[in-house]
Amino acid sequence: MNGAEYILAFLEKQACQRVFGYPGGAVMPLYDAMLDSPVSHYLTRHEQGAAFAAIGQARSSNQTAVCIGTSGPGATNLLTAVADAKLDSVPLLVLTGQVPTSAMGSDAFQEVDVLGLSLSITKHSFVVERIEQLPEILQSAWDLTIEGRPGPVLVDIPKDVFLAELNAQPETVSKPGKENFNSSINELDNNNLQSIAIANQLLKSSQKPVLYVGGGVVMGHAQQALNEFLQDTGMPAVSTLKGLGTVDKDYALNLGMLGMHGLPPANYAVQEADLLLVAGARLDDRATGKLNEFAPNAKLIHIDIDAAEIGKRRAADAAIKADIKQVLPKLCREIQFADWQARCANLQQQYQQNYVFSPQEQQISGPKLLRMLSNKLNHSDIVCCDVGQHQMWVAQHIQFSSPTSHLSSGGLGTMGFGLPAAIGAQLENPQKNVVAVCGDGSFMMNIQELATLNRYRIPVKILVMDNQRLGMVKQWQELFNEERYSETNLSDNPEFSKVAQAFGLEADVLESVADVEAKLDWFLQSDSPSLLHVRLSSQENVWPIVPPNTANHNMMEEHHAISN
Repeated sequence: MNGAEYILAFLEKQACQRVFGYPGGAVMPLYDAMLDSPVSHYLTRHEQGAAFAAIGQARSSNQTAVCIGTSGPGATNLLTAVADAKLDSVPLLVLTGQVPTSAMGSDAFQEVDVLGLSLSITKHSFVVERIEQLPEILQSAWDLTIEGRPGPVLVDIPKDVFLAELNAQPETVSKPGKENFNSSINELDNNNLQSIAIANQLLKSSQKPVLYVGGGVVMGHAQQALNEFLQDTGMPAVSTLKGLGTVDKDYALNLGMLGMHGLPPANYAVQEADLLLVAGARLDDRATGKLNEFAPNAKLIHIDIDAAEIGKRRAADAAIKADIKQVLPKLCREIQFADWQARCANLQQQYQQNYVFSPQEQQISGPKLLRMLSNKLNHSDIVCCDVGQHQMWVAQHIQFSSPTSHLSSGGLGTMGFGLPAAIGAQLENPQKNVVAVCGDGSFMMNIQELATLNRYRIPVKILVMDNQRLGMVKQWQELFNEERYSETNLSDNPEFSKVAQAFGLEADVLESVADVEAKLDWFLQSDSPSLLHVRLSSQENVWPIVPPNTANHNMMEEHHAISN
């Protein structure tokens, strides 16, 4: 077989059912071979859409997904999504075409140094210089996506390598199944056992502990172990954006998201804590606020598979570089803190929100709309969202049963993520509702993927929350820039329902509180790709917000600091 045929046979052996991509000159041999391969190809209308669709598949399944782009602009169009995958630890195999080896270095047509461009945004990048290297590089790349901390791996393949003959057959997948993550860590070493002993002493002496949950918990398949730990201890828990859904949504002291737009109970609990047990989180700046005033009285136990994250932003009193699901069962359960539990329960009661639309309301409220949507979703349904105010409303007001049900661009904060990610998630989970919650600004970033929905009749539901503003930037200009609004007015938006209909989707407009329930029901019950265009006030903001360079307990609510 030639190189192109080998690649597809390899993917088939890895139980890869589909790839996302866009053809071009350098990858034409691969696309020719696809005609005879059982691996399905989904044509997106932009390479960025292909990579985000692969991310949606990977994040909703906890398995490696594949995207393809040709040389030059095809490869560079993938890179934003590759960076997104790197920062959010998403296992992605990225295959790019390259000019023939004889032309490399000559500034040939569509030649770009993809290796150099991608090194800082991948776990590893390869160039296949000879056909004999292809089997080893492909296997190494596939394995690297999921070993230790997951992430994207790029393989750049010259056109002549696709065409060259190879006297080999790919072997049967060597590491099958969903439990591949962290497979390189098999047992706890002495350093970790010593750190666990220190952690247990800290737990025993703590009076105000908080479990701080990050996205690494689900990637380490430790969700069950974490909830068993919570049930045994009764410890209050807070979550990062990527950690949402890890803690059982019915757990009494699930305080929600912390950070810049975190819920007040979560932020106050962390700031008052005397111990933070950090599981699979990197103490991101959006979560910590002003770092030197973050949890000022708390000792820190930090568990992470990636040693680079431990001590990067704050020194740990007990540093445990290990598989989270192996560590949690070894942590002390015999801890008593009834007064602290009562304090956290009181915070929840004090900041309970009203989600009921009153008869007097004329304007649709984003948070109330999303909570109503949340109540109508099945527990396993998936919500993908773009970046902006609506992203924070989703995080605050939709209740998730699993982190794989909440797909959001965290570390990179990429507008245009929601729609293509929903495509990948829906194809991977055909039995579930997949809803893309989009802002009007973000939706326009990858609106061309409506054509992908229509071509394959993928029944994604798109909720466009349209306030005719670039909302998050406008909010910052309002609060912190003396209301000097610059380039955030989007009042010339198209009629999104008509745009969707032109692409072959069912669509409707929601602009009255009286119609919210009926139109949400229509939206969720549709068997076809559909769009609901929701008109919101341009004045509605996300609350609370922690101002820049401010400690998390100094939150603002409608221009006034929350005092507790």
